[in-house]
Amino acid sequence: MKNRAAVCLLSCLLFVAVLSAPAEAQRNVIVRESLGQPVLQTTCFLLNCRVIESIDGSLGQVFLIAPPLNVPLITFLGELTGQLGIVDAEPDLLLQLQQSLTAPNGLYDTTPVNYYGTSVWDGYANQPAVQIINLQTAQSSFAIGGAGIVAVIDTGVDTTHPVLQTVLVQGHDFTRNRDGGSELADVNQSSMAVVDNTFVAQLNQSSMAVVDQQQDSTFSQSQYADFGHGTMVSGIIHLVAPTAQIMPLKAFHADGTGNLSDVLRAIYFATHKQANVLNMSFDFSTYSQELDKALNYAGNNGVISVASVGNDGQQVTVYPAGLSSVMGVASTSNNDTLSSFSNYGQPPVWVGAPGEGIVTLYPYGSYAAGWGTSFSTPFVTGTVALMLSVNPGLNQQSAAQAMSNAVYISPALGYGRLDVNQAVGAWCHAAGLC
Repeated sequence: MKNRAAVCLLSCLLFVAVLSAPAEAQRNVIVRESLGQPVLQTTCFLLNCRVIESIDGSLGQVFLIAPPLNVPLITFLGELTGQLGIVDAEPDLLLQLQQSLTAPNGLYDTTPVNYYGTSVWDGYANQPAVQIINLQTAQSSFAIGGAGIVAVIDTGVDTTHPVLQTVLVQGHDFTRNRDGGSELADVNQSSMAVVDNTFVAQLNQSSMAVVDQQQDSTFSQSQYADFGHGTMVSGIIHLVAPTAQIMPLKAFHADGTGNLSDVLRAIYFATHKQANVLNMSFDFSTYSQELDKALNYAGNNGVISVASVGNDGQQVTVYPAGLSSVMGVASTSNNDTLSSFSNYGQPPVWVGAPGEGIVTLYPYGSYAAGWGTSFSTPFVTGTVALMLSVNPGLNQQSAAQAMSNAVYISPALGYGRLDVNQAVGAWCHAAGLC
């Protein structure tokens, strides 16, 4: 992909493209100032720039600044990097999500079943992916349901969804700079038909998430291209680790756009709020030194990071999955083959997990089916939360080592396809509990 940094986040085959440099997308700059905000304020006074906000919270070294008007970005970066205390500086990229497929049978299996105290659809709780990864075997053999806080950096979540009510903890909306993390605020309720919990949704390559087209066409509009993505990802995490807590961190809009700076803010926020796991169902094609530093900081503070490897069908390194502090996840079919759309090769792939026709939660109390590495990733994230149930002394290295006990398929899929029972068992033995 020439002159583009790619990100992937969406409900279907979600291809996210980070536009490398549209003029507006590059107007702000992410900067690390070792001497703190007062010195940066002085620098900006001299260079006619403006400090917008802190990115790393109480650490006080990473900031978002607005460059002076009518000064080429490359010129400003050159001037800035020569100033007192400036460690590095990079553009605040604009992330853009873009976007297949016959809905799986499970999407229409609405039979209610009890799942860890909550009523869910049978097509969700007992879908093929559950058997493929030996999820129920692990849950029953080790008597676990998940522990810790899983931070989901995404489009937000439907905080009113009945299946998630008991597991959500306070999140944050970085697109609006307010507490919460709900993605429902992205939809103009007065302009859409009433949606009840009987509809189903599936992703459509020509549009995006389509909500029972005979009821409502709202979500086929471009401004809602990625609406529901965060709820879908959270639904898979909950499927795997139903007693783990979920922290929604909204860094992307419903149309799939978001800023790198908001992703960085979410990482630091999750770390400072004692999250245990980060789920990042998106990818960049270009390396960001501040993303690397933020995730290293998270790892050094005990946070375990998992990310999708992208849907370009190529052997290519993407970020954050390609970073040493992150486990990258590829997509597999229900026949244990590499999905045709999935990126592959190590790095960035650590393991693969099912990512085709995955039935999961969707806003307004309903369910959806999704295709893409976005939906493979939370299977691994949820497995980390299950490991925390066995022993909370888990870190990035021990989690990755345990996860490598997978079903080997080919070098394209790293250590192989996720087997939850094997991964949890490996951690149990490593912790001396089995």
